This record gives sequence, structure tokens and C-alpha cells, in this order.
Amino acid sequence: MQFSFHVCNTMAETGVSAALFRLLGVLKAPPVILCIGSDLAIGDSLGPLTGSLFSRSPEGRGAYLYGTLRAPVTAKEVKYLGEFLRKTHPRSKIIAVDAAVGERSELGLIKLADSPLMPGSGANKRLGKIGDVSILGIVGERAGFSYSTLNLTRLNLVFHMAEKIAGSLCRYLAEKSDKNSQFAV
Repeated sequence: MQFSFHVCNTMAETGVSAALFRLLGVLKAPPVILCIGSDLAIGDSLGPLTGSLFSRSPEGRGAYLYGTLRAPVTAKEVKYLGEFLRKTHPRSKIIAVDAAVGERSELGLIKLADSPLMPGSGANKRLGKIGDVSILGIVGERAGFSYSTLNLTRLNLVFHMAEKIAGSLCRYLAEKSDKNSQFAV
């Protein structure tokens, strides 16, 4: 199952939150929010920026967070992190957030799927899969060498997407904790 919302849609935050409910169902434990990326390229900073914004909210205490601007989780670390997260948080669902490149018509889309994401695949890297649910922000147009595309991405787009995704995660956890108060981390 997949959902897409454009970052400029005024209902995007609500839509992403509702999609998370549809994709995750009833959770038995606080989720793991895994924000993948690096601050070395603007386009690749969507994950860490989302993690930093999410960590500043009260709802951020209702989840296990990995990946912020201060402590980024890069795509190269995914192959080691998957096993660590499963052992450390065995009952938790993993929501993986990352930037991606796509077609010109997809620029600005926030895509959610009930499948893991494959970080680095836009740069033709095979680094493994991670997550029970994936949230991808399409920040650049797919080109021959996508890393240069990530360096030429508009910071305004990345920041706006990070705000929407972090807000959606907060909204999801706030509504989830209202319905199920067992989420004390």
C-alpha cells in the first residue's frame, strides 16, 4: 500500500499522519523513528533535519529516535543498524525517513509505503533495506549522477518537507497516545 502527498498541499501533514495509521495499525510498543541522511549535502539532509525537528517536540518522547543533525545516521550504516534496532527494540515498528530523487513530476512528493526503504538506491548503491514503513521525500530530479543533484537541491524545499514529516509524526504519536496510553518511553 502506498500514499503520496505533495508538500505544498495544506492537508499533507494530516494526510501523512492518517496514512501512518493505515500502514501501522495498532502498535504494541513505541515506534522507532529512523531518519537517514547527512548534512553534507542539502538534499540528503531531509532525514537528519526531520529527526532534529521531531526531537524538539513533546511527542518526540513517545518514540525511539535515531538520526538528527547532531548525530546523523548515514545510508552506509543501515546494514549494521537493522540488526541493532531489531535486538534493541524487538516489539517496535520502524518508520524509516529518507530523501530520494525521482521524476520531475514527483518533485515535492512525500511518499509512504508499507515496505522498507533502500537508502542510497538513487545513487545506484546497494546498502540494504530497513523499516516496516518508509517515508520518502522526493527532493531532486533523477539524473545520471544523483549525488550532484542532492547538492543542488533547494534548502527551502528540504526544510518544508522536514517540517511536514516531523509534524505528521508528532500528530500520529499524539493521537496514538490519546487512544493507547501504554506508550510511556
